[in-house]
This record gives sequence, structure tokens and C-alpha cells, in this order.
Amino acid sequence: MIQPAGPDALFSIRDLAETFDVTPRTLRFYEQKGLLTPKRRGSTRLYTAADRARLVLILRGKRVGFSLDEIKEMLDLEALDSRGTAHLENSLNRFRERIGILKRQRDDLEEALAELRAGCSWIEDRLANREPPEDIKRRARAFELLAAARLTPWTGSSPE
Repeated sequence: MIQPAGPDALFSIRDLAETFDVTPRTLRFYEQKGLLTPKRRGSTRLYTAADRARLVLILRGKRVGFSLDEIKEMLDLEALDSRGTAHLENSLNRFRERIGILKRQRDDLEEALAELRAGCSWIEDRLANREPPEDIKRRARAFELLAAARLTPWTGSSPE
């Protein structure tokens, strides 16, 4: 689990990339999109605890299927709040739509998993029941005895 950072902590691009298993290029792309705003010390990017927290939210948003533009809008909810309730209601509707989509995807996944589990059970049963049924065994023994009896005149030995 990723540990929270103190409010005055600063992180290099490498620190965040390694901590969150993303590439430095990804972080620069998020900066270009206005999702992260690191401080600069010369050409070095220094990310604050707030940038780090935003990165956690960005990655969480991507994981549940939001676009980067939608994530940016959600991250800027404070600014949206100052523009009135219409923007907040729009964001709320997007959240609810995404919840519905994710629930449908979960249901589809559960159904697919159930079908795969049933297939595994069927295959396991086939593998466990490789022993032929008794009637097949009886016919095979009868065939073997018949074949042995017919071979006796040629081989001179008696059937076992």
C-alpha cells in the first residue's frame, strides 16, 4: 500500500514514477494536460504532496474508466463549485452514469466467470471419469476372450 506523504514533502519525477509504477513520460503527459503542476527548480520537476494526491486520484479515475478530461474536471471541482450548481450536477450525472456502466461490466464479468467455471467443472469431470463404464469393460473382456479363443488354433496355446 502506498503511504501518505507529509504536506511539505517534495518528490522527484523518478520518486513518483517508481512509487506508482508509471513512467516519467506519463507524468510529463499529465502535466501537459494540466492534471499535475510540479514546481520547477531549474529543469528539475518537484512534485508536492498535493500533486502526489492528485496522481492517486488520476490513476484511480483511469482505473474505473474516466477519460483524462473527465478526471481533470473532477479534480477541479472546487473551481466548478464557484461557477454554480449546474456544473456539479453535470459531474454528479457523469459519476452516476459511470457507476451504471461499471455495474453492467461487473455483471457481464460475473456471467463470463460463471460460464468459465462451468466449463472448468465439465472438463474436470471428463478428466476424472476417464475410467470406461462397466458395460464397455465387459464387452472388452468378452472381445479379448473371443480373440484369444480364435488365436488358439494358430498359436497352440490355450487362452488365459
